[in-house]
Amino acid sequence: MKARIGLLGLALVCSACAAPSLRYKTEVSQLMSGGQFQEAAEQLQKKKKKLYNRGDSVLFYLDKGVLLHDAQDPAASDELLAQAQQEIDARYATSVSGALGSLLVNDLTAPYYTPAYEQALTYYYRAQNFLQRGDLSSAAVEARKAVFFLDHLRADKKKGYNDDPFVQYFASLIFESVGQRSDARIARQRALNAYKRLGGSLKLEAPQFTVPMDANERCEVLIFHYNGLMPLKRTQTWQVAWSDALLLASDPRETQQGVAPEVQNALTAGLLGSAVTISYPEWVEQPFRVAFSTVQVGLVQYPTQKVADFAAAAKLDLEEKMPGILFRTATRAVTKRIAAVQSRHAASAAADDDTWGYLAEMLVSVWGAATETADTRQWFTLPAEVRMTRLFLPPGEQDIKLLFRDGYGNIIGEHLFEKVQLKKGSRVFLHYRTAF
Repeated sequence: MKARIGLLGLALVCSACAAPSLRYKTEVSQLMSGGQFQEAAEQLQKKKKKLYNRGDSVLFYLDKGVLLHDAQDPAASDELLAQAQQEIDARYATSVSGALGSLLVNDLTAPYYTPAYEQALTYYYRAQNFLQRGDLSSAAVEARKAVFFLDHLRADKKKGYNDDPFVQYFASLIFESVGQRSDARIARQRALNAYKRLGGSLKLEAPQFTVPMDANERCEVLIFHYNGLMPLKRTQTWQVAWSDALLLASDPRETQQGVAPEVQNALTAGLLGSAVTISYPEWVEQPFRVAFSTVQVGLVQYPTQKVADFAAAAKLDLEEKMPGILFRTATRAVTKRIAAVQSRHAASAAADDDTWGYLAEMLVSVWGAATETADTRQWFTLPAEVRMTRLFLPPGEQDIKLLFRDGYGNIIGEHLFEKVQLKKGSRVFLHYRTAF
C-alpha cells in the first residue's frame, strides 16, 4: 500500500509537466511567417521558464537555435546548438523516474529524447553556422560527426528512417571542400542510396545537378532555400473498448514482460467498464504559399530542387513510434482506473464509510483525466523543406536573387544576396528562410 501511495505521490509531482501549446507554437509561427526570426527567438526566451521545463531544455536550445540561424546570427545559434548536442549525448542514459512517470501520468513526464532525424540536423545546422563564419575546418568536424552518427543509426536500425539522404549529401559537399575526396565519395554514395530507399517516404528524389567541364575555372555557389512551416502536433483523444485496450497494453514490442498481471486481470474482468480514453498526438498542417523557388543571376534563372523534407521525416518518425505511444496510453488508462478503485476501497475501509471511498475514487479519476495528454513536443521551428541549387559562376562580384513562387509560378517574394564575392575554384554557401 505504501508503495502505491509513493507512486501516486510521484505522479502528482509529475503532473505539473507541460510543453509548448499549439496556440503558442502558432503564435511563434506567425512571427516566422513575417520573417521576424529574431523577434520569434525573443518570444521563446520570454516563455522559456513557463513552457520548457528542465527535461525539455534541449528542445528550447533547438527551437531558439534555428531561429537565430534564420536571423543570420550564426555565433548565437551555434552556442545554443552546441548546448543541445551536449545534452542529447548526456540524456541517453536511462531515466527510471521519467520512464515510471510516463506510465503513471503522461509521456511529458519523461525528458525529451531527440528523434534521429532531429539529431542529424543539429550537425547540419552547426556546420552551416561555421560556414557562415568562414570556418570550413569546424564545419568539416560537424560533417564528420553527422556521418558517424548515421553510420551507427544504420547499424542499430534496419528499417524505416535509419539514414538521412540530405545530411549525407551535404556532408559530401563539405568533405569535397576540404579535399577529403574519398570521404566525399562514400558520403555521396550513401546519400544516393538513402534517397533511393527513403525517397518515397520522404517525398524526395536524388539531386540532379550538372557540373560543367570548366568548373575549376569558376566559383561554385550553393544556395539553400529553407521553406515553409513544420506541421504541429496536438493532442487527440480516442475511446476504445477495454478488450482493445488489453491488446494495446500488451504490445510485446514495448516490453519483454508484458503488462502487469493486475492490469491484465482488471481488463479481463471488465473493471474498466465499456471503454477507456486514450490520448495520442496528431498533426496539424501549417499552410505556406511558397511552392518552389528559382535563382536569378543577370538575365538567367536557375531552378531549385527539393533536397530535404523535414515535415515528411517528422511524420515518418511519429508513424514508427505510434505503436509504443498507444501501448503507453492504454497502460496508463488501465493503471489510473485501478488506482481509482483501490483508492475507493482504501478510503472506505479507513473511514468505515463508503461515501469517503467514492469521494476518493472521484478525486483520483479526475486527476487521471486531467493529466492524460499526448506528448506534442517537437522541434517546431524547423522549415518544412529545403530547396537547393548549385551554380558555377565566373569569378568576380555578383548579385544573386532568390525568387519565391506560388503553385502557379507567380513571383510572390524575393531575396537579394548582394555583392557576393566569387573566387576562382572556391565554394560559397548561402542560405535564406521563407515561412509565408
